[in-house]
Amino acid sequence: MRSITKLLMLSGAALAVVAAQPAANAAWKPEKPIEFIATAGPGGGTDIIARTVQGIITKYKFVDRPIVVVNKGGGSGAEGYTYGKSMAGDPYKVIFGTSNAWQQPMVSKVAFNYTDLTPIAAMAQDEFLIWVKQDSPWKTAGDYLKAAKSGNLKMGGAQSKDTDEVLTRMIEKIADVKITYIPFKSGGEAAVQLAGGHIDSHVNNPSESVGQWRGGTQHPICVFSSKRLTNTDKVTATEGWSDIPTCVEQGLNIPTYQQPRTVWLPGKVTPEQAAFYVDLMKKVEDTPEWAEYIKRTSQTNTFLTGDEFQKFIKDDIEHVHQIAQEQGWLVK
Repeated sequence: MRSITKLLMLSGAALAVVAAQPAANAAWKPEKPIEFIATAGPGGGTDIIARTVQGIITKYKFVDRPIVVVNKGGGSGAEGYTYGKSMAGDPYKVIFGTSNAWQQPMVSKVAFNYTDLTPIAAMAQDEFLIWVKQDSPWKTAGDYLKAAKSGNLKMGGAQSKDTDEVLTRMIEKIADVKITYIPFKSGGEAAVQLAGGHIDSHVNNPSESVGQWRGGTQHPICVFSSKRLTNTDKVTATEGWSDIPTCVEQGLNIPTYQQPRTVWLPGKVTPEQAAFYVDLMKKVEDTPEWAEYIKRTSQTNTFLTGDEFQKFIKDDIEHVHQIAQEQGWLVK
């Protein structure tokens, strides 16, 4: 009798182990609210993409937990990345940024490095344009560069020693001009400052200034792309993205300049947790809302993850290192 009882107990225990096995091996999924950290102020491209992804996930119920977007753009975005670093092992913090994740530690003494974070994906490549006030006398890049010869022009941009300022310094070098660069917390803030006449120009991405263009306070004079943008939709009654000349067409020889929109988790998360977010971002990318966002903001849809993302980072570090060295920005 004892043998039978013992056998039944052992069988029951074995069944319990088998029953528990699928749960132990099940793919990870969130069990509490998620925080999206935008490493820039409200209204900028980083804020816009974080809220766009949040909206798509919520609409399609890809995640059954609440998602809140929090802006941590202080220190040119260092606040958000440092916060992500401090949350090591926490898969409920998702950081949205750009190439400043690896560029900023090269040029500023910050409390993080991109290697403190877990790369998830680069989801899009954003374009850059030169924007001026609607009533500006400068109708072309050539007009603008002639005025810049005076050394009195002010160029606004998102953050310091970041992609906007790198582009400004490239313009200076190629055109042999001097421009005063003024950093703001976001491209949205730079657009407001241009509308108010406090700066002469900025190099915002399309999404950061499309509202001001439509509203008639400012307009783009050229795009840093090898060819004109393909979106033929009109922004104003007479003009749209495809009508903007390339900067090369107008005598400014910078054929291509783009910025990746990147997604990260804190360091020390598990491979299963990272894989969940890679899959989640792929689901977002496959929706018509994402396609509409890419078209509306005139970005290039690019999904890089894993080794491809790492190679992209390495190549960009080499490019930026050269410019930073020329400017004397490199942290010693």
